[in-house]
Amino acid sequence: MFPIKRSLRPRISVVAAARPNFMKVGPVIRALRGQAEVELVHTGQHYDDQMYRTFFRELELPEPDLDLGVGSGSHAEQTAGVMTAYERHLLETRPDAVIVVGDVNSTVACAIAAVKMQIPVAHVEAGLRSRDWGMPEEVNRLLTDRVSRWLFTPSSDGDENLLAEGVPPDWIHLVGNVMIDTLLRHVDAARYRAESVRDRLGLSERFGIVTLHRPSNVDEANSLQGLVDAIASIDPAMDLIFPTHPRTRARLSEFGVTLPRSFRPADPLGYLDFVGLMATSQLIMTDSGGVQEETSVLGVPCLTLRRNTERPITCELGTNVLVGTHPQDIVAAGQTALSTDHSPSEIPLWDGKAGDRIARVLMSDMQGGSQ
Repeated sequence: MFPIKRSLRPRISVVAAARPNFMKVGPVIRALRGQAEVELVHTGQHYDDQMYRTFFRELELPEPDLDLGVGSGSHAEQTAGVMTAYERHLLETRPDAVIVVGDVNSTVACAIAAVKMQIPVAHVEAGLRSRDWGMPEEVNRLLTDRVSRWLFTPSSDGDENLLAEGVPPDWIHLVGNVMIDTLLRHVDAARYRAESVRDRLGLSERFGIVTLHRPSNVDEANSLQGLVDAIASIDPAMDLIFPTHPRTRARLSEFGVTLPRSFRPADPLGYLDFVGLMATSQLIMTDSGGVQEETSVLGVPCLTLRRNTERPITCELGTNVLVGTHPQDIVAAGQTALSTDHSPSEIPLWDGKAGDRIARVLMSDMQGGSQ
């Protein structure tokens, strides 16, 4: 691996692409302020302008210095588009390091573009593994970790995965979870507005949340209908708010899926509105990654509707249960969760200080000229 450039005030390019990325870059940017020249690049992979601006305002993020405006497309089209656009930017700016977060197409695209120009890459949320090669995110995680110089892991299983793959130990840094940094910073404000959000959405005080977007769950009509029917059967009297991902909305319409009466479809919610609902809900059913982490810290039971998870720590120490997609299993796990008391989980280093730890490592290496 090429040497790390020494600089008293390094220039760092931070990349964000999708909604979860916005939550992850905020703590890192705040921690680097005053120590480095930091630019924020939005690739445009998720390009709902209203939602994008809402997230940046609520998360107290600076306006991006550059929006690549890549937009949608197949995995190959999107990855190639981001890589081409970001390479042009790197040729003009030549930062000393690039920070990428998470596991979306933009993450791997920007990481590869940077290393081909001998710019070292830091991967925030490194080491997560589902071991499911049918998930595009798993491919992105593995490739990004392979080319990164700094691998910042959220939990100890990430360290173990990277060591088993031959990553040098001194490149791996267990720092905690930047998404939890953002959650802890904003949860009080989110709780404060939760009642008004429930009223606006027509929810009773006893409600659950459903999020579905993964192709394995929504791209086949019988599977999707079976999931929503099973979820509704957990407690037919409980309202279920269903913020509907664009992909899921399209499939519901295409397949003519009938939503049970307890479902309350809604447009995707802003960050504070969604956190407020999570914090005051009785049960969350999801195929998302970050929700598994947030619910554990909030002490809210979570059913993950997948066969595997890249976040096993949430099942071991948190409130998450990996239930798969069989209807009987979903109903049984949901009814058990509703009859069980849950408390916020104490997961090591999920304390709101992960961004500070990342900044300390980067500044020590880049100002000290470590290799």
